[in-house]
Amino acid sequence: MKLSTDKMRAEKDNGIGWIIFNNPEKRNALNHEMRVAVLEIFDAFDTDDDIRVIVLKGAGDKAFISGADIGQFDDANPEIREKVSQEAWGRYGKSRKPVIAMIHGFCLGGGLLVALNADLRIASEDAQFGIPAALLGIAYPYDGVQKLVASVGPIKAKEILFTGQRYSAAQAHAMGLINEVVTTDNLEKRVREISAILCRNAPLSMLASKVLVDQIGLDESVRNINACRAVAEACANSADLAEGKLAFREKRKPVFQGH
Repeated sequence: MKLSTDKMRAEKDNGIGWIIFNNPEKRNALNHEMRVAVLEIFDAFDTDDDIRVIVLKGAGDKAFISGADIGQFDDANPEIREKVSQEAWGRYGKSRKPVIAMIHGFCLGGGLLVALNADLRIASEDAQFGIPAALLGIAYPYDGVQKLVASVGPIKAKEILFTGQRYSAAQAHAMGLINEVVTTDNLEKRVREISAILCRNAPLSMLASKVLVDQIGLDESVRNINACRAVAEACANSADLAEGKLAFREKRKPVFQGH
């Protein structure tokens, strides 16, 4: 697909939609144009029935995303930049499809925020994690802190934010920041294995699980119970449920269509 910048790439194969951060000369630091393209890609992927799972990936061998492009902090249109930034951050979590962050190298600051918005996070053993906000004098956004606390708890979240230090993949796994650590050479293979499993499973069921888990993680006062009921009802009335029951009786693997 044609994008508004060559700093992002969108590819698809075998049910996987790849969102590739293509700014390796800056260790995939995020700029305004890349965030605009993120919105373009998600809009296209979410409406493409051939795509069952979305994978986030950094180009090159140095970084997933090293953070935000600090060079744009003082640009001429801070209001527009901030608006697009907020829309892009929110878009990862709003996808109707499972989103996997495939993490290698640096995953720092805004890059960690991107990863935190993914449903699953698989990292290679060379990955490094951290939030250097206190080293720059900036505040990490509310949504990012909320997801960080949900992943590692308030005490560890404060440590990460206060110190600005970097953590290894093993440390990140131990604190619950990522799902799994694999060797660097095995990272893409493992992500493809997990993606293949998700591509076979019922899309509406996974969407229901995604909505329910995310809503449960919110404060009770802002939970959208109607959204939870709606995804459950969609599953109950779906052709996929009928297919799942039939496949069980016929002792075969179900073929789900997502409706």
